[in-house]
Amino acid sequence: MLIRIVDLEAIASGRVDTQFRRWRRPTVKAGGTLLTAVGTLAIDAVEPVSDDIDDEDACRAGFSDAKDLMAALAKRGEGQLYRIRLHHLGADPRIALRASLDDLSDVQAKLARMDGEAPWTKAVLASIAENPGLSAQQLADRFGMEKHVFKTRVRRLKTLGLTESLETGYRISPRGKAILEL
Repeated sequence: MLIRIVDLEAIASGRVDTQFRRWRRPTVKAGGTLLTAVGTLAIDAVEPVSDDIDDEDACRAGFSDAKDLMAALAKRGEGQLYRIRLHHLGADPRIALRASLDDLSDVQAKLARMDGEAPWTKAVLASIAENPGLSAQQLADRFGMEKHVFKTRVRRLKTLGLTESLETGYRISPRGKAILEL
C-alpha cells in the first residue's frame, strides 16, 4: 500500500504532497491515480532518490524531520527509495455511482461479461445483501473460494457502484439492490 492511513486526511487537505517508499520496482506510476478512503489521489511524479532526504521533503511527507522519516522507512523493507509526489484529485467516483440508477442495462451487460461461463456476480451480490457486515473470509467460505479471490471479485462489483466496504465486510448499495431486483 502506498499511503499510511494516518496520512490520507493530510493529503486530502493538501498538508502532505509527498510520500517515500522502498520498492524493488515502483507499484505506482506518474499520471496514475489511486482510490482511497478520502477519494482519488493523483500521482504526479515517481522518482528514485538517495537516502539523503532533507527536512523539507520529510515535512512534505508528514514527518517532523528527515531522521523521523528515515526511522519509519527502516521498518518498511528493502529496495530502492522512491519519492512520490501526489495530490488529492477529488471524491471517490464510486460513491456517487452507488446511488445512481442510470444505465442499469449497461451494468447487467458488464456483469454478464464478468460471469463468463461460470456465473457468480448475482450470487455474490445476493449474499452480501443478505449478510451485510459479514467478513470477507466468511463470505468466501460460503462460496468455497479463497479469501483473496473473493475480495478481488467484490472489488470488481464495487467499481460498478454495486457494493461498498464496511469496517468489517460489505453492504449492497442502492444500485446493487436495483440490479438484484431486475
